[in-house]
Amino acid sequence: MNRSITGEPPTARPALAAAGVTVVLWASAFVSIRSAGEHYSPGALALGRLLVGSLVLGALLAVRREGWPARAAWPGIAGSGILWFGLYMVALNWGEREVDAGTAAMIVNIGPILIALLGGLLLGEGFPRRLLAGMAVSFAGAVVVGVSMSGGDGGSSVLGVLLCLAAAVLYAAGVVCQKPALRHGSALQVTTFGCVVGTLACLPFAGRLAAEAAEAPLAATLNMVYLGVFPTALAFTTWAYALARTTAGKMGATTYIVPALVVLMSWLVLDEVPGWLTVAGGVLCLAGVAVSRGGAAPVNRADRADRAVLRAG
Repeated sequence: MNRSITGEPPTARPALAAAGVTVVLWASAFVSIRSAGEHYSPGALALGRLLVGSLVLGALLAVRREGWPARAAWPGIAGSGILWFGLYMVALNWGEREVDAGTAAMIVNIGPILIALLGGLLLGEGFPRRLLAGMAVSFAGAVVVGVSMSGGDGGSSVLGVLLCLAAAVLYAAGVVCQKPALRHGSALQVTTFGCVVGTLACLPFAGRLAAEAAEAPLAATLNMVYLGVFPTALAFTTWAYALARTTAGKMGATTYIVPALVVLMSWLVLDEVPGWLTVAGGVLCLAGVAVSRGGAAPVNRADRADRAVLRAG
């Protein structure tokens, strides 16, 4: 099988491109969350983001006439909707209020490791050595980025650390719930109804959202809308598309690109020039992803049988 310079077979390139869209948009979300979070509380911001995402996804689903997913997809949709779309977003929004961005990024990046472990144990994906090695390199890079971006003023609270740790666990559990659902529903179906479930889980914050939206500046509200349209509606759909075509472990490893992109975006958008240690950490993140997504392509039983016949002939 021909392979690209990234180590992926040609048939995997659309999934790799979709994953690329996801990580870029998720990286951009950090800037928007920081801005909108100054005027919206964690629960209200999560609900507003999910409401916008649900409206956009619902419209796309109606245009494509995909309808309701199969009954077998609903356990995974419900699990990912509550854990990932709902609770994760609230925990992350809250955690970023209590700790600096570097510490938050470092803790949340425990998530891909948990995804690989849960995927190996619960989804039968195993523990490929190349994947584990690449994740170790990327996690080291995430730690370097986190330390270099940390304010170092001791302002990180225990509550904030615990909230970011909870976000990482919820993220991993949500991905592992979502993976089986994609066997029974399309990426758009699973994402749309997962987002709706998350919205319903966050409805207790509706009163707070209404009150804060009446007083928030337009820029903060536009940031919330951006979060709903792009990092939620678009990025979660491209994520689901890619996840349906690869393992949860590999997809989790791909998100290690996010810290490197956040550094680059902060440089370009916020004029925050990164130090050499931050750049080194970003390079490690990228190198680890390259290692984890490389290696030989999996060979199925039919391919093995064909090769045995050829050798016998």
